[in-house]
Amino acid sequence: MIRGFFRLIGLLLLTGAFIFLVYDGARSIADQTLRLTRLGELWNDINQASQVAFQKSVEGFAPWLWTSVAKVVLDQPTWAVLGVAGLVLMLAFRPSKPLIGYARD
Repeated sequence: MIRGFFRLIGLLLLTGAFIFLVYDGARSIADQTLRLTRLGELWNDINQASQVAFQKSVEGFAPWLWTSVAKVVLDQPTWAVLGVAGLVLMLAFRPSKPLIGYARD
């Protein structure tokens, strides 16, 4: 049950990654320049207060974590971050292969 739930979340993340890939592609074609939606920009557009609260909590816990990990992830394209997260969930919670030649009791 839990495996199916996390695979569903992974599939939804992959769907979101594909949607943002098409969105960025359409914007790039329309503007005739490379336009990428950064994850930090998207989060800022959705809810700026939560991003500021997240930054303060991470900096309060470990300041190096914000500059070396969180800021790097937030500067990446949205479709890449969602795609990698979706692939990790899909691969981590894939069904186990059946054993061939062994009886399960």
